[in-house]
Parts: sequence; structure tokens; C-alpha cells
Amino acid sequence: MHHNSSLVRARITRFFEERVNPATYRASASLELTAWEVPDEPVSFAEAVGHEFEPFSIGSPWGKPWGTTWFHVTGVVPTEWAGREGEVELVVDLGFLSGQAGFQAEGLVFDTSGRILKALEPFNNHVPLSAGPGDPIDVYIEAASNPDVGSDWSFRPTPVGDKATAGTEPIYRLRRVDVALRDTEVWELRMDVWTLTGLMNELSPELPRTAEILRALEAVVDVMDPDDISGTAGAGRAILAPVLAKPAYASAHRVVAVGHAHIDSAWLWPIRETIRKCARTFSNVLDLMDRDPGFVFAASSAQQYAWMKEHYPELFERIRERVLEGRFVPVGGMWVESDTNMPGGEALARQLIAGKNFFMREFGIEPVEVWLPDSFGYSAAFPQIAVASGARYFLTQKTSWNETNTMPHHTFSWEGIDGSRIFTHFPPVDTYNSVLSGEELARAQRQYAEKGASNVSLVPFGFGDGGGGPTREMLAAARRTASLEGSPTVTVAAPSAFFEEAERDYPNPPVWSGELYLEFHRGTYTSQAGTKRGNRRSEHLLKEAELWATTAAIRTGAEYPYARLSELWHEVLLLQFHDILPGSSIAWVHRAAEESYARIAERLEEIIADAIAALGGSGRAGDAVVFNASPFAVSGVPAMSAGRAQAVGTVRGEQTSDGIVLESARVRVTVDADGLISSLVDRASGRDAIPAGHRGNVLQLFRDTPTQWDAWDIDEHYQRSGTELREAESVELISDDHGRPIVRIRRRFGASTVAQDLRLAPDEPALEIETTVDWHEKQKLLKLAFPVDVHADRAASEVQFGHVQRPTHVNTSWDAARFETCAHRWVHVAEPGFGVTVANDSTYGHDITRVAGPRGGTVTQVRQSLLRAPLFPDPQSDQGQHRLTTSIAVGADVLDAAREGYRLNLPPRAVDGANEVEPLVASDRPSIIVETVKLAEDHSGDLVVRLYEARGARASGTVTIGCEVSGVEETDLLERPIGRADALVGRRGSSVDLILRPFQLVTLRIARGGSASPQ
Repeated sequence: MHHNSSLVRARITRFFEERVNPATYRASASLELTAWEVPDEPVSFAEAVGHEFEPFSIGSPWGKPWGTTWFHVTGVVPTEWAGREGEVELVVDLGFLSGQAGFQAEGLVFDTSGRILKALEPFNNHVPLSAGPGDPIDVYIEAASNPDVGSDWSFRPTPVGDKATAGTEPIYRLRRVDVALRDTEVWELRMDVWTLTGLMNELSPELPRTAEILRALEAVVDVMDPDDISGTAGAGRAILAPVLAKPAYASAHRVVAVGHAHIDSAWLWPIRETIRKCARTFSNVLDLMDRDPGFVFAASSAQQYAWMKEHYPELFERIRERVLEGRFVPVGGMWVESDTNMPGGEALARQLIAGKNFFMREFGIEPVEVWLPDSFGYSAAFPQIAVASGARYFLTQKTSWNETNTMPHHTFSWEGIDGSRIFTHFPPVDTYNSVLSGEELARAQRQYAEKGASNVSLVPFGFGDGGGGPTREMLAAARRTASLEGSPTVTVAAPSAFFEEAERDYPNPPVWSGELYLEFHRGTYTSQAGTKRGNRRSEHLLKEAELWATTAAIRTGAEYPYARLSELWHEVLLLQFHDILPGSSIAWVHRAAEESYARIAERLEEIIADAIAALGGSGRAGDAVVFNASPFAVSGVPAMSAGRAQAVGTVRGEQTSDGIVLESARVRVTVDADGLISSLVDRASGRDAIPAGHRGNVLQLFRDTPTQWDAWDIDEHYQRSGTELREAESVELISDDHGRPIVRIRRRFGASTVAQDLRLAPDEPALEIETTVDWHEKQKLLKLAFPVDVHADRAASEVQFGHVQRPTHVNTSWDAARFETCAHRWVHVAEPGFGVTVANDSTYGHDITRVAGPRGGTVTQVRQSLLRAPLFPDPQSDQGQHRLTTSIAVGADVLDAAREGYRLNLPPRAVDGANEVEPLVASDRPSIIVETVKLAEDHSGDLVVRLYEARGARASGTVTIGCEVSGVEETDLLERPIGRADALVGRRGSSVDLILRPFQLVTLRIARGGSASPQ
């Protein structure tokens, strides 16, 4: 046989593109249109239909950026369609662009009663109508003119990410609003051909199966009449039927396909638009469920369900019905699909507590899988937090984006810092937006790393990021590949079906220990510093508010603000979404986030003030009492109590020939004429933390032009283009309001200025550096560097409920790829007996390396990433004023670092005329840190205490409760008894004895005297 396959393939492609695809609809007819443009923000259906609609014609422009236009569509199904086979549908083209679904215009269709029918998307632009010939059509379309901010991924700056700069001219042109008669036989033929073509393109050309498919498709083209596609489609399908009927190989890879729509809670659109995206996507899903009884869909993020309950209650009730059937499946158990690198430990726990509580309250369902397909790396602390919430499984695929190294497993057990393990799956299909194409299914089978040990993987399918979800075309592909020779088998099912099968097939999977570091998107630890500062401050204000409100409720009977705290937690958790906190959203999102943080802070300060007032009583006027919310004593005030501070030591400053010297009882610091630290001496040991010939407090400016993904990425090549900002406009010794010395430094570079205040913390071994930057650079990275005279082969970085140790060398490709890392409040580098902490109040990005020492050997360089200035998606990212606080402190132990981190982030409050307050909870072991004190979620009045072991070593200790105790139980994060003694080993009255393994997280539920026992 002559080989002419390339010509045959071209012939098949052209025939279907030019002849078959346009024949999908037998007939169509135009409809009558009127429109009303919403002046500003979206309005409800009830409000919209009360306005006067004006005539509107096809071909007219509509929709300013971020606008909303309501179209009223009326007409009649043509009577001449009587007796013709097909399905009547509304077909709409809002002027869709060639980009991705979810990144452009979208619509939501309502009937005249306000009931949602279905959404309109670029690749899903039909609405089935239950109307026959002669029946009237009367629907409304809420059309959203969302601009395409950048789905071509050219990363060019654009003004359309903010309504204030996006313009007001229409950006779409309405192309089509018709009633149409779909030819189901032609449509089914298209689905047959799409599936077989996709499979053929993935099979080896030498296989008989490849030739069989090719010749069958060629025969279809031969038999069909190009002038009568509808009449000959059946003959074409008959040729393909036996080819589609051949079953899959017995050893074929098994795919569990889960309907899915990854809906970013904000990204290249604001939160208000996400709410509408959820309604559009979920209405598509419900419509598919009405038509396909085998369709199963999984959706994460309790916040998105809560939005539906609030804004679309009728739609929410329809969702509830399908949830109870087991077809609309809540997954993930989190409030949102959050970032996991930067949220604090309690915040990450609350993501799961809030999410699971919502799903159990609304549906009686507790998701057991954590579902985070798109977050930018995963903290080593997360397995313990997930397991403590009752989760059994974890899913992501984001590490397939690694630039350097390929993860060696797709199904494995992930071990966290405390030794907790969770069964984990990375879908080898390498996407969470599959369309179930032949290419994707073949990739899942080809890349699956566990071949020979297991043979099943999960494929999430459906348009995502901007929503949309699965389509009828995807479900048609699933039916055809259920068992098809040459293809993996496909079963549409819930995630639980996959995890149960995978766990059963693979009882002893390999173990990956430690963080799942994403070798990509390293800039997200730094972008949008204002958003990050708001998050850090909110987390610590929430801690304070809960502590003092709980203490006031128990000690004075004050009302505990359950509802207010819950609402504020939900706001903070939403803003930890993996495109908000990382700084990768449009300007509108970050401006709104910072406004939200300001409101959150104001409301939390009110709660704190009310609680302190309730606790304070009538102390002596002019006699200040210090409220210390830290789990460490501060200025002689015990942890989590209020008392009178001890007299602080003196700090003196003087000008010397070596520079300005600041000195306290703990440290002596010399600042040279350039405002750089030339010496930082621990007075107890006499050891200088700054290497001879080196300088600390060095601001460094780098070119920051990543290859792609501007706001997301810091690329390794930035290191080759740095400048040290050593020249100072002024360096002067001044005094603060209390007469304490401060070194004030001013610098100017580019279009920006920097002012730094250096001061010693009285009675602390720490130098505080307050850096105020008026930042007007573009595509630059500002770092703050401290060379430290310590030979450290690894560095400790704080994560949730503990810390991780990362190498400072680059021996392996994994080490080299980890050139920018995330830390919370502190990093610590040490030799035996001596260490240095660099702490912060709002910075997350760090790099820690070794550099050559002045007399041989190496010294350790610690750098904080303070600011960036990417141009996409927010061209004004980070411009303006920023205030960041850093401290450098000497201390041999990581507990010294932990103490410094809390000191910087939980400053004590001096309250005039208040009474002293004994701690409600006290730990007698410094390494057993009490993180959270609150009242129980069920409003029972029980006290809940969350604590963890912080050093990374086994610890035993006693926690004393400052109230009458009738019972103590160890619980999971959801405050349910765990049914076994783990850390809790005994109770003596109000004292609880504990033994904790390294980094163990423990939640205690304490029934107070006179209250009911924990349930």
C-alpha cells in the first residue's frame, strides 16, 4: 500500500472543518433584542428587569471594561420546524475572543421568573430550551464585559486590570442571538471523530490500530455527501461504530475523570466577578446533571458555596439537592484554595476548620481530601495540619510546573515536619483543566511514574481558572473512552472513588519528606508588599482579639464575640487565596485587599479594646499595665498576661572614630559613616556577629525581569545584575520620644528614597531596623543583606507550627533550584553555641547562602527580599510608601529566634489605669508554645487551647489553666475528641501534663467548672 497518511489526515481535517462542523445546527432564526446597560456595579435580576430596555441589534458594540449589560431576548420557535428532528437551543455569541474560556465576556441566562437556566461561555454558548415549534421564547441575559487581561501570556503591561484605568468604550460586539435546531446525529458524529482523531494522533504510526482509525475516518469522508451532511451523518457513524466498540487493553492505564472547574477566587478579575463566575459555572454543571445521570462534579472552597447561598439562594438549593445525591461533591475542606507558604499556622488550620464546618453544617458532609491543584508550593508543616483536621488525602498538580527537577512520584505518602503522613496524588495529566483529549489521556498514561506498582490516576476535567466547567463535549469524550482500544480507560466518578482505589492498590507508597517546593513563582513571596503586611498584621490581631476576648469572657463574664470573630476570620481566609496573598492579581484585587485589611484591623482593635476594658477594671490612673499577648515573657510581663513592666535597661549612643555606637546590656552595635553595620557584638560572649571586613544592613538593588510570569517569578539570573546602595545622604544620631538613641539613615536611588531608623531593643539582644521606602522603581528587586560570621551548612526558617532546615549550599540540582525561599517571622543560622536571628514584621521572601570569609572558610549571608515592582498584571505594583521592620539578634537556639519573631509581631500594649491580669493559659516549658486561646466553635463555652513543640525535639511539660477545670480532652482541629491519648498524659486539677514529639501540634478542649463536659 502506498503511504499517503498525511494527505488523508489533511483531507479529513478539511472536510470536517468546512462541511460537518457548520452543519451542527439544521436551522436557525434570529430573535428580538432589547438591552439595558448597568451604570456601574452589577445589580440583581429583580432590579435589572425593572429598568427600561432599549432596542438593540446584532453587530452593535456593547460593554465597557468590567461592565454589565442586560439583554432581553424574545421570539418564537419557527413553526416550520415542526416534524424536523433536533433539539431547540438558544445560541449566543457575545463577541467571544479567541482566548481562553473564563478570561473574557460571559453571560448568565434567566427565565422571566428570575430562575437561572445556564451560562454562556466562549466554548459553551448554547442554552437548551424546552420549547417546540410555535412556542414563545422569553429570557434575560446578564452579560459581563470582562476584559481579557492577558490570556495570551505575553505579560505586557495593561491598564485594564483596574476599573479606574480600564476606559469606558465598548470592547465587545454582539455577533449572534438565535434560536437554533441542533442536529444531534451530526453532533454525535463530530464527537466520534474528535475522540478517534485525538487517539490516532497519539498512537505510533506503525501500529495497526492507527491505520485502522485513519482508514475508517477516510471512509466516512468518502461515504458522506458534502451537500447533505445531515442525511449522511448516520452512515458515517455506522462506519465508526465498530472502531469505537473495540475495548481497551486489559493493561490499559485507568483514569478516574472528575468533573471540575478551578475558579480562582480572584486573579485577573475582582472578587465580585468571581461570585458571578461561580453562579455561571455551577449553573452549567446543574444543567449537565439534568441531562447526564452519570455526571459527577467536584468543587472546592466553602467560600464559593457561601457566596451562592448569599447571592443566589435558589441556585444554592439546587446545588444542595445534587450534593445530597452524591453528584455535586464538595472537596478540599478549606475556606478557599489558599496559599500554603505564607499563611500562619493558625490561619492555615482555620482554612480547614472553617471549610469543613461549613460543609458539615450545610450538607452533612466532611471532605476527607485536601484539594489544592494550583497553589505555589506546599509547606512542610501542611501534612500535620491536614491530618489534624481529619483529612486522609491530598491532591495537587502544581509541582509539574517545576523548572529544574521532575518530581519522582505521582502517588506517594507525604511526610511533614512532625512525621505525619498523608496519601498524596499528583495527576500525571499535568493539568487541572483537562478536556479529556486524546493527547491528555495519552500523557497521563505515558508520564505515570508508578507503573508496575499501581495503574490508576485522576484527571480533573473542565474549563477552569476563570471557571466554565465541564461541557457536553467532554462528557461525550468520557463515554467514548470508557473502554477504547489504544486509550486509557475513563470512568467519571468522585475523587473519593479514585483515592480509595489508589490507596487499596498501593498500600506501601514511597515517602516524600519535607516541603513540596515549587521551582517556579518564587517572586510570590515578595510581590504586593502591602497585601502581605495586611495579612501578617491581621493574623496577629486575630490572635490578640481571641486571647483577650476569651480571657474577658471567662474572668468577667463578658460576651464573647463569636459572630464578629468568625466573620473577620472568613475575610482574612479569603484574602489568603493563592492569587491574592501571593501578589499575583490585578490592581483592583490588591487595592480592595488593602482596604479590607484596614477595615479588619479597625474592627479587631475594637474587640481588643472592649476585652481589655472588661479586664482592666479600675486601676490607678497614670499607672500603665502592659498587655502581653506573646507566648513569651516580655519586659518581665509573663506570657499572655497583663502586668507592670520591669524597668528597662538603658541604651546609650555615641559618635566615635569608628562610627556611631549603640550599646545596651546585651549587645554593642557600630554603624559606619555609610549607615552600614560594621559590628554587632554579643556582650555575653564577646563574639561579633558581623564578619571582619563585611557590612550588614546593606540594601541591594537588582534588575528583576523574569523570563515570564512577571509578578510570580524571580529568576536565578537576577543575581548577576545587583548594585549595593552604600552611599548615604545622611547618617545621624538622634533620640526618640523617650530619649533613647536612634541612628537615622537616608538614601536616594533611582526615583526612590529610603529612610532607616536603627535602635536597640532595651533588655533584648536585638537591633531593630525600621525601613521606610518611597518606592518608584520598575522591574527592580530590593533586598536587605546581612553577612553573618557563622559557618552554617543549613538554615532554619519558620513555617507553620515549627521550622524547616534548608541547605545553604547548592550540592544538588534540588538545592540550586531553591535559591529563593519563604520564611515567616524569622530565619536562624547557627554554629554550636552561637547563632543569629534575622526577624521581620511582614517579609516572607529570603535567600540564605554561604560566601567566602575574609580569613578562609565561609560566612553565611542572609538576605530579605523587601520589594519588587513587576509590570504584569498590575503595572503599578508596590509603588508608593512602605514601612518594613527587621531585627537582627544574637541567640544560640531556635527558641531565641521564635521569641524574637513573636516580639516583633506581637508588641505589648500599655494601658493606663488597668488592672493586672493573670494568664489564662501558661506553659512551663519554653519549647511548648501556646499559639491560640479561644472559646469552642460550638458556642458551648469550653476553652480551646492550641499549642505546638517549637524546637524540633521531644518535650514534656505542664500547661496550667487559669480557671476551674472539670475536664480536658485532646481533640482534632475541629475540636472533636481524637479517641486516644497522644500528647495528653495526665491532669492534676487545672494542670495538664503533656509529652510532645518534635513539632507536634496539639489541640486541647477544656470544660470549665460548672460547664458541660466536652462532647
